[in-house]
Amino acid sequence: MNTPLPAKPVLKQKLWIWLLWLAGFYAVWLFLVAGLGYWSTAVAHWPMAVAMAIGSYAAGSTPMGGGTVGFPVLVLLFELPASLGRDFSFAIQSVGMTSAAIFILARRQPLAWATLKGAMLGALLGTPLGIFFIAPFIPELWIKLLFAVVWASFGLLHLFRLNEIAGHSGITDFDEHWDFKLGLWIGALAGATVAAVTGVGIDMVLYTALVLLCRADLKIAIPTSVVIMAFTSVLGVLVKTVSGQGLAPGVFENWLAAAPVVAIGAPLGVFIVAKIGRKPTLLVVATLCVGQFIWTLYSEQQRLGMIGMLLALLAVTGCLAGFELLRRWGATLVGEKTAKAEAKAQAKALAEQG
Repeated sequence: MNTPLPAKPVLKQKLWIWLLWLAGFYAVWLFLVAGLGYWSTAVAHWPMAVAMAIGSYAAGSTPMGGGTVGFPVLVLLFELPASLGRDFSFAIQSVGMTSAAIFILARRQPLAWATLKGAMLGALLGTPLGIFFIAPFIPELWIKLLFAVVWASFGLLHLFRLNEIAGHSGITDFDEHWDFKLGLWIGALAGATVAAVTGVGIDMVLYTALVLLCRADLKIAIPTSVVIMAFTSVLGVLVKTVSGQGLAPGVFENWLAAAPVVAIGAPLGVFIVAKIGRKPTLLVVATLCVGQFIWTLYSEQQRLGMIGMLLALLAVTGCLAGFELLRRWGATLVGEKTAKAEAKAQAKALAEQG
């Protein structure tokens, strides 16, 4: 059974918190470009600022972080190393997704709190483990392919199931402890694998579980995915910085150009999508996800060969099969929940009659 969304927010919005964050960020950025003389560096990397103007809107309005645009732009368009795309995704989302998350929290938008808390704890454990023990051993080509496969699968899911996903209302009210454990496993596994390797993805995995398994409304699932990606991105940057790994060369220069754009662009996406609806944006982004997969296979066809390309297609098929299993499991759980609720209601009615 689904718990409906409240008609109006009960708590007063506190947008001054977001405005305070915004003022603090731009003060730091101005100090870097004006006080430390990085203005010419920021101007020289203006193409990334333009790309992230689109990426930041997608970050705030869809369950995909800004790195979803930043990664393919750096790796496919500019032909830079995939490890740079990963580190840039962490760095730029630490600003854009954090800004969007603060905006969401300040507006008191509904979130799947039990699942989110579990996912944050899981990411806190899984992301550092993935950064230290998994990501360093993944070849550049595999990083690129992992990104391509995961996002192509996600795009195809929405191209085929968007009407169903967009039709959900509220969220299936399972046991809070169960929701927390679900988030914990998602955070740990997705943080250690997808996020640690590509710099993005934990938001998409959590969102997929919410909409397919919990039948969550997009107004709940997407903001929840934004918050977990913001948390994981900041964590990723901190782990890499404190551990001495550092970020890949070129990340800071591109970040300097794009950061002031995403700081306002991602929250703007949150606001605009509330006015125009999420389906048009999701359709466009889903199409781009499939397009980057085709682009990746085309650009890497010599290194992959026919067998590698077939394996990549098989991986996408496997992800889609997993999504379908998750969807069916969600339907079963919803049916069980509804049956229990009806039985409980009947028992209560009989007791009252007795």
